[in-house]
Amino acid sequence: MKKLLMQVTDELLPELAVESLDPHDPVVVKKLPKPWTCLGRGNYAAVLLHPEYPDYAVKVYAPGRPGLEEELEVYRLLGRHPAYSEYYASGSNFLIMKRLKGLTVYECIRRGIRIPEQVIRDIDEALDYARSKALYPHDIHAKNVMMENGRGYVLDVSDFLKQSYCGMWKDFKKVYFRLYAPLIRRHPIPVPDGLLEVIRKGYQLWKKLKRSD
Repeated sequence: MKKLLMQVTDELLPELAVESLDPHDPVVVKKLPKPWTCLGRGNYAAVLLHPEYPDYAVKVYAPGRPGLEEELEVYRLLGRHPAYSEYYASGSNFLIMKRLKGLTVYECIRRGIRIPEQVIRDIDEALDYARSKALYPHDIHAKNVMMENGRGYVLDVSDFLKQSYCGMWKDFKKVYFRLYAPLIRRHPIPVPDGLLEVIRKGYQLWKKLKRSD
């Protein structure tokens, strides 16, 4: 862990450029030193991987984006659970965590990979566990949950201290059980990026209009 911390502070961070252009869109990684690779991008931070440390993920927050201290508190409250990552170390703008391996549910939809119902059940159980720890599952959508070997995992817990209602996961489950399970699950087909982006933007607009009613 000490060697990885040195890699992050001495080699990664001085050369890394991560920007948040819009709080509702994923951050942009404008510069990434070799041999680091980007595992994923959220609205607050990028998750990065060094090939010498395949079991660890480094989450770096974009300048001006809050949430690191809150995420640390969430991991403290969660403790150990098989559906969540684990926190190992942190700095002023980064966390080092256990890497969760597999594909996001979004990527499975994009590639046409079957999503078993067990994945949905695992995520439901994980969110119930978080609630039992006085947390409030928030921002749970297809890009923030993952599956590997037919089991479900939760990738992003950074907003679990927010007490406002979030219906994203409930909305996703409605689509899964009413559309995906009866019509698509047996014979899934790839969904183009353009169509998925239209669906994502349409959902954001629908939520905005719903709040204004």
